[in-house]
Amino acid sequence: MKQQLAQISLLVRDYDEAIKYYTKVLGFELIEDTKLTDQKRWVVVKPGGQTTGCNLLLAKAANEEQIKSIGNQTGGRVFLFLYTDDFMRDYLDYKNKGVEFIRPPQQEPYGMVSVFKDMYGNLWDLIQPN
Repeated sequence: MKQQLAQISLLVRDYDEAIKYYTKVLGFELIEDTKLTDQKRWVVVKPGGQTTGCNLLLAKAANEEQIKSIGNQTGGRVFLFLYTDDFMRDYLDYKNKGVEFIRPPQQEPYGMVSVFKDMYGNLWDLIQPN
């Protein structure tokens, strides 16, 4: 059997603001933006330059329970892990674009890492693996 994790659903407040943030600030690429109904779209982004791996499905919160979970889908733990081939390039670029880092860069046994918040408060590790 061969399987692959294709996408992770990320709750957002608004499709267009999320697309703008993930593409303009984090440098992701918009793969798909398809209208399904008047309220629902299928919006998929991926990290810039990624050729294989997991994508993000930006899912607009549809009810009060989902709205409460925006930015806190994992109870305050780091949620997503973004690998980079140049930590300082991306760290400085994100800082210059106003991304909030809550843990300064540090060398760990697995690589250089820092924790940042996205526009909704989800925690991400930015990692340059060894």
